Order: sequence, then C-alpha cells, then structure tokens
Amino acid sequence: MTNDKQVGGSHYQTKIQTWDAIIAWELGFLDGSAVKYLSRWRKKGGVDDLRKAMHFIEKLIEVETGSKSEERGGYMHPIKP
Repeated sequence: MTNDKQVGGSHYQTKIQTWDAIIAWELGFLDGSAVKYLSRWRKKGGVDDLRKAMHFIEKLIEVETGSKSEERGGYMHPIKP
C-alpha cells in the first residue's frame, strides 16, 4: 500500500494521510491543495505554508463567486495578507 511507503519528508507522516482526507472529503485541486498546506505548516513551511493555503483559498473564492474587482483590474482578492 502506498501509505506504507514514505517519499519525502517526515512532515507527511501523520495518523491521517492528507491525501486520504482529500479523497474521503471529495475535495478538488484548489481546496485539496489548501488542506495540504494547512496540514503541514507547523512541521514544514511555517507561515509561508499558511500563505500558500490562503492563496489557494483566494483562488477558490474567485472561481466559486466569479467575482472580479474593478480597482485591481482582475479577480478580487477577498483576503489581504
């Protein structure tokens, strides 16, 4: 089974594998990527991983709302870092 084989760092060794949660919850690419970064931020990337998760969430909000911001000349950015 692939969960028994570790490729990469120890930050992926948890009781619940992130990819198993993403599959079980039927998440897509954007929300699944956000979950990936949120699940590892304390053990790997720190605040930078939180920013990456936020970036994926911002894109998901854009896709789901179809919102564009006139003042920024592109899609809205509902969460400002």
